[in-house]
Amino acid sequence: MKLFGKVAVLMGGPSAEREISLLSGNAVLAALRAAGVDAYAFDPAERPVWELRQEGFTRAFITLHGRFGEDGTVQGALEALGIPYTGCGVLASAIGMDKWRTKLLWQAAGLPVPDFCMLDEHSDFEQIAQRLGLPLFVKPACEGSSLGVTKVRSLAEFRDAFEAARKLDKLVMAERFIGGGEYTCAILGGRALPSVKIEPASDFYDYEAKYFRDDTVYRCPSGLSAEMEAQVGAYALRGFEVLGGKGWGRVDFLMDEAGLPYLLEANTAPGMTSHSLVPMAARAAGYSFEALCLAILEQTKLD
Repeated sequence: MKLFGKVAVLMGGPSAEREISLLSGNAVLAALRAAGVDAYAFDPAERPVWELRQEGFTRAFITLHGRFGEDGTVQGALEALGIPYTGCGVLASAIGMDKWRTKLLWQAAGLPVPDFCMLDEHSDFEQIAQRLGLPLFVKPACEGSSLGVTKVRSLAEFRDAFEAARKLDKLVMAERFIGGGEYTCAILGGRALPSVKIEPASDFYDYEAKYFRDDTVYRCPSGLSAEMEAQVGAYALRGFEVLGGKGWGRVDFLMDEAGLPYLLEANTAPGMTSHSLVPMAARAAGYSFEALCLAILEQTKLD
């Protein structure tokens, strides 16, 4: 499609999520080429980003995950190069990568989030466990794909979980466990797609369950009532808007035992692998994977 010009599918990159990014990028690249788009793989871990300009690329489809690709860094570089790109801009990407600041903004906007505490080496772990209850989750604030996340069941496990998370990020948080189910709501062009319910066979939706296990169950339709589906969609759109999100993305939710939803985190460059949730939701809304990739590419612009 000459309409899009020469398209770079940015994949790989230097983050801890490189392996998943390559899976996403190659899936998108194949779909775009099948649709007739003049698309090429481009790995910023192997080539400097400024070569995009030299080689005449006119658009960039970002399938980078984690640091550099999802935190506003590559978005800023593309802005400087004047190359339109998919997904959120610099500010929304940077905030969305940071779970702590995302929660602060959502709280300020009156959106429900799980209770949490920020941790450091001086934290009173016993007091925090009493406040949040056990089990609880400990996680790095600025990593994705559940990297460094631990479900803490006893006080004895708390400090080790903190140390494990701190190896990945200087910002570490403890978060209240909410056990009524995990859901996600994808966003495409200002529209909330059907929600997906996630039922991992493992203890929680960790890295392996997200990308490599075949026993994770995904339900789309999710089984929510029409009223709750509308509420989750409205929360997702509002949460995305508060961050300054545009184009496409995903907002994850937890449901408590009373059926009340809590916003968990935002994904501004979601996965596009065979196990990924946005393609699943898009399929339920009538989009093939190829049509989804084209719809995302059609929204490329500078922030």
